[in-house]
Amino acid sequence: MTHLPTDVRAAIRFFAFYLANDTLDVDLLDGIDYRDRLFRFGSDLEMAFAIFTNVLEVDEEGRTLNDGEAQYRVAQWIRMRCDPDYTAEPPFEAWETELHGP
Repeated sequence: MTHLPTDVRAAIRFFAFYLANDTLDVDLLDGIDYRDRLFRFGSDLEMAFAIFTNVLEVDEEGRTLNDGEAQYRVAQWIRMRCDPDYTAEPPFEAWETELHGP
């Protein structure tokens, strides 16, 4: 069985830390208390991880190429969920919010 590359595991770990620590893109999410919403409704947390892993790009050696961009897209989605006046640019594409699995 093959494991996720170390760089990918680190990117996911840091993303989870920033998300739980209320430090995910502090500029975009300044003043927005999103943690209660994410942790009270599991589907919002599920979507945050889906967007992060769908947007995250990995090269042939298993190194992440855009973890900052992946985090930013999640921050945009969270902002949209918490602030009805906010619109993400560019708009989310279907592949970014696709849920995978059985």
